[in-house]
Amino acid sequence: MLNHLFVYGTLRKTKSGIVHPYLSKSAVFIDKASIPGKLYQVDTYPGAIPAFAQSKCQVYGEVYLLLNPKHVLRVLDEYEECTYHSPAPHEYQRLPATVTLTDGKPIQAWVYWFRRSINGLRQLKTGDYFDSLP
Repeated sequence: MLNHLFVYGTLRKTKSGIVHPYLSKSAVFIDKASIPGKLYQVDTYPGAIPAFAQSKCQVYGEVYLLLNPKHVLRVLDEYEECTYHSPAPHEYQRLPATVTLTDGKPIQAWVYWFRRSINGLRQLKTGDYFDSLP
């Protein structure tokens, strides 16, 4: 099982991140990172969709080493509403992906990808959710 997690939205270190305190106690911050993708404003939170590895579009976030991956991912799957008992269609899907740390090193990590239609959603062109916060 993968023990790294890439986060790009409400799970990142921020004053308003309601779930980040749980993550900070259950994981170790590794580094800032990016992944090929496009970022959209869904509601009061973002959603990222994957792009080709050579894409110039990047989503920026952070990578964490999960101390107890099985337990932490179970809690975060509930938060992201992508468990088997969450209403379908799920808004997010957790999948493994290659993310790039700031030093250029690739690392395998879990990513919560947005799975619903992006029609009508505003793309966050910088790829960094923090750029859209007040």
